[in-house]
Amino acid sequence: MTVENRDPWTGEVRAYSMMSAGAVEAKLAAADRAFPAWAARPLGERGALLLRVADELHARRDAIAATMTAEMGKLRREALAEIEKCAGACRYYARHAGDYLREETIGTEAARSYVRYEPIGCVLAIMPWNFPLWQVFRFLAPGLMAGNVALLKHATNVPGCADAIAAVLADAGVPEGVFGVLHIDSEQAAEVIADPRVKAVTLTGSERAGRSVAATAGKHLKKCVLELGGSDPFIVLEDADLAKAVPVAVASRFGNAGQTCIAAKRFIVVEAVADRFIQAFAAAASALRAGDPNDEATTLAPMARADLRDELHRQVRASVEKGARVLLGGEPGQGATVYPATILDGVAPGMPAWDEELFGPVASLIRVRDEAEAIRVANDTAFGLGASVWTADAARGERVAARVVAGACFVNSLVRSDVRLPFGGTKASGFGRELAGHGIHEFTNIKTVYVA
Repeated sequence: MTVENRDPWTGEVRAYSMMSAGAVEAKLAAADRAFPAWAARPLGERGALLLRVADELHARRDAIAATMTAEMGKLRREALAEIEKCAGACRYYARHAGDYLREETIGTEAARSYVRYEPIGCVLAIMPWNFPLWQVFRFLAPGLMAGNVALLKHATNVPGCADAIAAVLADAGVPEGVFGVLHIDSEQAAEVIADPRVKAVTLTGSERAGRSVAATAGKHLKKCVLELGGSDPFIVLEDADLAKAVPVAVASRFGNAGQTCIAAKRFIVVEAVADRFIQAFAAAASALRAGDPNDEATTLAPMARADLRDELHRQVRASVEKGARVLLGGEPGQGATVYPATILDGVAPGMPAWDEELFGPVASLIRVRDEAEAIRVANDTAFGLGASVWTADAARGERVAARVVAGACFVNSLVRSDVRLPFGGTKASGFGRELAGHGIHEFTNIKTVYVA
């Protein structure tokens, strides 16, 4: 079967072929063959190969960035930064995996008792298009260092990115079968999850996709990690430094055309500073320039697909019909996938802008009386991925962070994934963690050894 993809900016159509059942079987068999030798390989050797992967990523950054931009519309400078972040993750795990995987002695009445972290086998990754390299490497770098092998089912609109990752690993010397790409659809992916040679699955995607994958994995008793997006609150208290908060608010909401799981989506602002914050926020957002993602002057990327833009606009119109006010934008831009920076004020329960994730460059403004109401509104969502709190009092910010239900809460800073810190959500944002030691342990057999 042939699938066609369209460049979000130029409209150029590219076609590629989905894999046959025989080709999928060959990838599964190769991974199964590769696992014993890769798991037995000394950690230092695995680390040396991962350092070479980092070097290959850096050397090919221009070509890979061009592929990212052509397939999903990412600004070129954002694509280059993403590639370097992936290289950094490879270097980090190459140097620190030994610390995370070291045997942990536990004091008991035994002569010796300890915990080992052992690889489990082949991990299937089902990854989205919005960060087509970073989403992959944040599971792949720790997974390979743990001794696992991996198969990637990437989003169907970024096949070139998937193939580029495979080429980087192959040319860095990673043995055949340790990493493989599956160009398959969701139905085929379910069959791969069920295959006994696959031991676990990790998915970043929609809540709907997460429920489906979790159901299939559960049926076959496979471990899974799910990161399912969010509707992150950006809480601005009355003592916040607006000169610092506003630029971060713009970057957090409109970076990557707003197509980011941990983007600030709901701006919860205490009434005492609401007018001043909103005025400054709208002024900064209005200066964003939508256009060609390869043009350095462009500061707002096109959305990845026309259907995504159409769905976002439906959410905006439905919110307006229920009483939200458009302060900026609100109508599709020129070109099939362009949507301007949009700000909705007066957002309330029952509107898509309150109840749903807006996966695009639309900000929801919610005015609240005080800190207590800000916390209540922040938690009034099905999601729980990230959150940020803005206040002049860091101790107050930590107290608020402790009451906001999310996988991460940043005080006076942009919410982001950091290889040194665990990343993941709660509630409908999924479960399990990536990155740091928590991420490398997710796909290991945490084995107790007791010597009497």
